[in-house]
Amino acid sequence: MFTGIIEELGTIAHMDRRPDSIRLTIQAHKVLEGTQLGDSIAVNGVCLTVTDMTDSTFSADVMHETMRRSSFSTIKSGSKVNLERAMQVGGRLGGHIVSGHIDGVGHVARIATDGIARVITISIPKDMEPFIVEKGSITIDGISLTVVSVGNSQFSVSIIPHTMANTTLMDKHPGAIVNLETDVIGKYVHSFTVGHPSQASSGLTMEKLLENGF
Repeated sequence: MFTGIIEELGTIAHMDRRPDSIRLTIQAHKVLEGTQLGDSIAVNGVCLTVTDMTDSTFSADVMHETMRRSSFSTIKSGSKVNLERAMQVGGRLGGHIVSGHIDGVGHVARIATDGIARVITISIPKDMEPFIVEKGSITIDGISLTVVSVGNSQFSVSIIPHTMANTTLMDKHPGAIVNLETDVIGKYVHSFTVGHPSQASSGLTMEKLLENGF
């Protein structure tokens, strides 16, 4: 579990790209403090397991499912990545609850200046739109951000100078691919109230409420 507050920018030092997986070696410093083999580190918002490490690098495997759903299919050696260690119980939750399980990718549609901030508009698949709400939380490449507007298969976020300076967002350009994770609470609420197409009986009804004592 993560918070979406980026601790450090790392660099892809080496990658072994295979037909159905990638083995990444990432240069880092801060996120290696106290880290052990088997620990989780979010890399551009994707929860990865540390399988090997040195004083200045860690390695992790990216499976086919992750490649299919994320921007890792196009990542390159030398790329900068956002890094965050798993949250500690008892620590401050500065962002929001982030699982590190990517829902899909979006594309940067445009970047505009708004005073000291930058407003980034992301194009998304239509089926992702119900899970993104104005003033709600969204994770872009592992960064916890607040949605300022949503609609027409797009949403926008406003980026403060600190986030610009300490993440990879300002390296993006129109057309760039970004990893997206929608709010986990919103996904559960949607499932409970609307249901899932695979369920024989979906959605929340008065009958279901009465059956369960409400």
